[in-house]
Amino acid sequence: MKILEIKEKPVPISSSIQNAYIDFSKMDVSVVAVVTDVVKNGKAVIGYGFNSNGRYAPSGIINKRMIPRIMDAKPIDYLNEDGTNLDPFKLWKIMMTGEKPGGHGERSVAVGTIDMAIWDAVAKIEDKPLYQLLSERYGDGKPDDKVFVYAAGGYYQPGKDDKQLQEELKGYLDMGYSVVKMKIGNSLEEDIRRIEAALEVVPSGKNLAVDANGRLDLKTAIKYGEALERYDLFWYEEPGDPLDFELQAELSKHYKKTMATGENLFSMQDVRNLIRYGGMRKDTDYLQFDCALSYGLVEYMKTLKMLKEYGWSSRRCIPHGGHQMSLNIAAGLKLGGNESYPGIFEPFGGFADDIAVENGYVGLPDIPGIGFETKAKLMKVLYSVAK
Repeated sequence: MKILEIKEKPVPISSSIQNAYIDFSKMDVSVVAVVTDVVKNGKAVIGYGFNSNGRYAPSGIINKRMIPRIMDAKPIDYLNEDGTNLDPFKLWKIMMTGEKPGGHGERSVAVGTIDMAIWDAVAKIEDKPLYQLLSERYGDGKPDDKVFVYAAGGYYQPGKDDKQLQEELKGYLDMGYSVVKMKIGNSLEEDIRRIEAALEVVPSGKNLAVDANGRLDLKTAIKYGEALERYDLFWYEEPGDPLDFELQAELSKHYKKTMATGENLFSMQDVRNLIRYGGMRKDTDYLQFDCALSYGLVEYMKTLKMLKEYGWSSRRCIPHGGHQMSLNIAAGLKLGGNESYPGIFEPFGGFADDIAVENGYVGLPDIPGIGFETKAKLMKVLYSVAK
């Protein structure tokens, strides 16, 4: 077998929503299709992938470096031992040929996007859901049958008042979510008002997470922490710059409740530095690395191995991104859950159309691959790339 073609297309996810740092009005993502010569049910097997929100489409890197390297390689260089399927680890090395260590940036997004499509193709060729394949190859063979998910919303938006915020969060609870998240970071006075409005409609502080998206300096992060502590929130997320491990470590001395960070760390080495120097607490805090932004599942497994060596459980990982790839990883490798974006960043966010969220958990479809085919609107976009 071999890869016949790899196609990429930038697709907009424009929205009027904002967090404390950026708005999404001009944001896009790369969508990738890996076309193989394997035929199942009369059709060529195609693996699909895309990068998560928060980073723009890395089209240049994908088309000028990653795709040519794969297409120039011989099939024997990227197939498994018996030549019947793709080997994601070999393909990862091919993509990274000639790349210096460090300087991750958009390169990690480009690799993560193609890596997702490769794993989708691998599972389809094996005729198994990806979560089952991952559990059998790298876990205990018994994937979780449901995954904890929280609803990420509560964005700043022009004209959006506290009443509308309450209605939004209550809507997520009505959908079946038990934990909802909202943005903070514009100003402490404004955000305390918004948080208290939110707490009027969620059952307790443990049902509400807040996310500053790296906006705060140390002094302000501590002030926020002092104000937030009394609410006993689900977590206080990414208060400072994601690479300011000293800030995170110092804040942990002041804020004793649960914190979360890591969505903007794009390599195992960066995560290791967070664990070594960031003051994160293995029994209290959560880690949010997103495979679609951080060199893909191949790198993610290196990260999980490192975490285990440092005494961290995989259950402390709840990935950013709200997509089905992370959902499969969460079930197959037994993470602590997954983010969700109900009604936001469509059609990329969300899970199978016919599986509802119940009591904060969602199930996975029993179909080969990642399960994109269970999302009708998403498949229209993915098919348009493969044509």
